[in-house]
Amino acid sequence: MRRSDLPIGFTVRLNRRVKIADRGRELVGGSPTRVLYLTELASKMVQDRTVVVTDTPTALLVDRLLESGMADPVLESLPGLDLSSVTVVVPAFGRPIALARLLTSIGEHQKVIVVDDCSPDPAAIREVVEKHGARLVRLPSNSGPAEARNEGLKHVTTRYVAFADSDIVLNPDTIPLLLKHFNDQSVALAGPRVLGLDDGNGMNWIERYEEARSSLDLGIFPATVRPRSPVSWLPGAFMLARTDALGEGFTSGSRVGEDVDLVWRLVEQGWRVRFEPEAKVWHEHRQTIGEWLSRKTFYGTSAHALSLRHPEAIAPAVFAPWSVAVVAAIVCQRTWSVPAAGVIAVFAARQISKKLGRSSHPVRLAASLTARGALAAQTQTMALFVRHWWPLAITASIFSRRLRRALVVACVVDALWEYRRTRPQLDLFRFALARRLDDLAYGTGVWSSALRGRSLRCLLPDIRKNPN
Repeated sequence: MRRSDLPIGFTVRLNRRVKIADRGRELVGGSPTRVLYLTELASKMVQDRTVVVTDTPTALLVDRLLESGMADPVLESLPGLDLSSVTVVVPAFGRPIALARLLTSIGEHQKVIVVDDCSPDPAAIREVVEKHGARLVRLPSNSGPAEARNEGLKHVTTRYVAFADSDIVLNPDTIPLLLKHFNDQSVALAGPRVLGLDDGNGMNWIERYEEARSSLDLGIFPATVRPRSPVSWLPGAFMLARTDALGEGFTSGSRVGEDVDLVWRLVEQGWRVRFEPEAKVWHEHRQTIGEWLSRKTFYGTSAHALSLRHPEAIAPAVFAPWSVAVVAAIVCQRTWSVPAAGVIAVFAARQISKKLGRSSHPVRLAASLTARGALAAQTQTMALFVRHWWPLAITASIFSRRLRRALVVACVVDALWEYRRTRPQLDLFRFALARRLDDLAYGTGVWSSALRGRSLRCLLPDIRKNPN
């Protein structure tokens, strides 16, 4: 992997999770959460939560903030890059109308390679491609989107390549905005926010749920993408990449989870991957409940294969030993549960404070970090109950009143929290129902892949002294 200095004028802004303490000399945040101690000189480089590259010291600070997940680039500070340096690769299997819609949104001045993955009506695909002046490559047999993208990648001669599924629509500024991230020579891949496409006929309740809580929509905040972070992957619906960083591209033969695998491989190689919600594409979501549940289950089936390639990254939850003890005490629901959890948390905070000797307020900071950790542990446990572990949770709840109560609380709290967070154009009852069906379907896919692979690795949490 190659790195070079960030250009003069490159500006980053501390993200919302970062807390500034000790008159600017301590930054608390990032992914995983950490404390970054700054020298007095470095602290003065942070003005109004932003840092501008003006020389080598500021470039080093900006690089460290980006690498730690504490800051995000300010796109307005970055120059646009040449659009002619991008080739768009489109894997296509049937659906010529959707393909025509996508090519129209891309425009006539962009290089486009359409890879026909052995469509049942190749003449229809060829007609659309020729009408829009794109290049057509046809595979002799249906091999899936990963192989189709790789075949297109072989014909790319430009510095950057975009992968666009045929069922999306681009905004005119999608590619220009994402391209700005490549002013950072450490960025290999960037992805936009994926929203639901309204075809003008209105949305049913499943589409309204997907509009608010789609598996492909990664939220409204920019982020560094890496395993075990708030944004841990990018959907393959649309990606923009540095061509020479991709090697041979997606994992050969993979039909699901190939996008997650690509992101994690690039991160393991030392590249940066960015999620940029200012750039948007629109995706044609499934409209019937059967198709929707089938797709959610399909996504879950990637778990076992990913566990073989990325055993350290696949864990559905990451706990510190003390946080497991806190969760266990709470789940027991005894009269001693809350006091015991409190004692454990106090002990953990004390141990953490011993590692914060450089902090001006180690006890206060340790208490804050412990509270964050305890909340994260409770949140992850609820997610395990209703998503990855639901077969076990439901079975156990038949025999245990306390586990039954914990499962009900997890279902309700999760639905209420997500409803408040996403503010969907849907009533609470149908949102909560869709939320539970979403988790059940995905969890079913995970269990299916684990049982077929004869390994439960993708279902096991990671318990480590210093979770990351």
